Amino acid sequence: MFSPGRPSIAWRQDRVRFWEAIAAGAKTREAAVAAGVSEPVAHRWFKHAGGVNPRLAPTTSGRYLSSAEREDIALWRAQQVGVRDIAKRLGRSPSTISRELRRNASTRTYRLEYKASTAQWHAERRAKRPKTAKMVTHHQLRQYVQDKLSGEILTADGEIVGPVGPVWGGKNKPHRGDREWVTGWSPQQIAQRLRLDFPEDESMRISHEAIYQALYVEGRGGLERKQSWHLRRGRAKRTPRARTRQQAWAHVTEETVLNKRPAEVEDRKIAGHWEGDLIIGLKRSAVATLIERTTRYAMLVHLPRQTGYGMIRPTKNGPALAGYGALTMKDALARSITPLPEQLRRSLTWDRGKELSAHALLTRETGLPVYFADAKSPWQRGSNEHLNGLLRQYFPKGTDLSRWNADEIAAIATALNNRPRGILGWRTPAEAFADQLRSVQQQTVATIG
Repeated sequence: MFSPGRPSIAWRQDRVRFWEAIAAGAKTREAAVAAGVSEPVAHRWFKHAGGVNPRLAPTTSGRYLSSAEREDIALWRAQQVGVRDIAKRLGRSPSTISRELRRNASTRTYRLEYKASTAQWHAERRAKRPKTAKMVTHHQLRQYVQDKLSGEILTADGEIVGPVGPVWGGKNKPHRGDREWVTGWSPQQIAQRLRLDFPEDESMRISHEAIYQALYVEGRGGLERKQSWHLRRGRAKRTPRARTRQQAWAHVTEETVLNKRPAEVEDRKIAGHWEGDLIIGLKRSAVATLIERTTRYAMLVHLPRQTGYGMIRPTKNGPALAGYGALTMKDALARSITPLPEQLRRSLTWDRGKELSAHALLTRETGLPVYFADAKSPWQRGSNEHLNGLLRQYFPKGTDLSRWNADEIAAIATALNNRPRGILGWRTPAEAFADQLRSVQQQTVATIG
C-alpha cells in the first residue's frame, strides 16, 4: 500500500493566509508570520508552488467538516459524548459524525483513536483530485514546447556554438556567464505559434500560462524544471507581482532625494560637492569611488573583506562580510572624507544602493549631507559614471577586486588625478584640487587674522 506520508503541520486556512500575504507583497519570512507557521515551512510552500499562487478558496464548502469542527469532535469524543449529541451540537447529521469517526480515525494504533490533526490530514489527502496536465498525455505537444523552449544555436554550417551550461541543481538561475545559448522562444510565442503551425489540429493548443506553470510548479508535470533556465529571465520560481512593484529604497528619505540638494551643486562653481558609487567585481568584491564635481578630483576607497568571509556561512540579516555593508561603508567613507576641510565636504550624491543606508550616521559623524539620485538615472551622477568607466581600464569587469590592497588602489587614484583634463583647460584634477585647498587655507588664515 502506498504511504500517504506524514500529516501536514498546517491546514487550508494557514495556506490561504500565507498566499494572501505573498499576494500583498510580503516576503516569505513575513508571510510565515502572518500564516502562523515556521519560516522553513513557508519557504517549502513557496518553492513547491514555484511562486505560483494556488488560489485556494478561503473556506471549505459547508457540506464538508472544517478543521475547527473536527477539533470539537475530538474534544467531545474524549469526554465520552455520544454521536447523536455531537451531531446535535454541530448541527450535523448523526451519520456524518459516525462516518467521520470511522473513516478519519487513526489507523496506526491498536484502537481507533480520533485526533483532529490526523482526521484533517486524512480528509485533505482524500479530497485531492489532481488533474493530469495536458502535456503529460500529449507527447507531440510536449515535444514541440520543449524544442521551442530550448534548441541549440547553430552556425550556417550546422555547428553548435555557445558555452556549456551548468549542471541543474534545482535552484534559481545560475551565474549569467554560465548560461548556455539557446533559441529560447517565450511561452507566449510558443502558444501563439501553435495556431499557425497546426491550424487544423485543435489538440495542439495550450496557453502560455499552462507552460509557465508546467515549468514552475512541482508535480504539474510535462516539462523539466531546468527548462526554466531557457526563459529570458532564467528564473526557476515566479516572482509575485506585488513584489516586483516594491521599491527597495526605504533608506531614501524625503530629505535625501535629489531635488532637496542645494541648487549651487548644478553649476559646479563651488567646490566640495561629491558624487559616489561602487564598482563591483567577482566574489562580491568592491571599491568605492568618489569624485569632486568642480575639480574632478577622484578618491578610491579600499573595501577589504571582513574577517570570516568565505569561512562563516552567510546568514540572512547577518554581518556583511563582503566589505561593503552599511556600517562598514559608513566607516570607510568617513575615514576618507574627514581629513578634508569642512568647506570641501558640502554634499555627497550617491546611487540608490543599500550600501549607504547608514547615511544618517555618516552625516552625523562628518557633517556631510547625503543625497540620492533618482532611480535608473545615472546621468545625475555623470562625473562618477565617467570615472567608473575610466577605472575599468584598471579593474576590468569579471575580475576579483579584493586582490588589490589600499596602497595599490591609492596609486591608481593618483594616476587618474594626474591625467590632464580638457574640461579643466588641460590641467590635472590634482592641480585644480590643490588650488581649492590653498584657497580654503587662505580664507581660514584671513578669518583668524
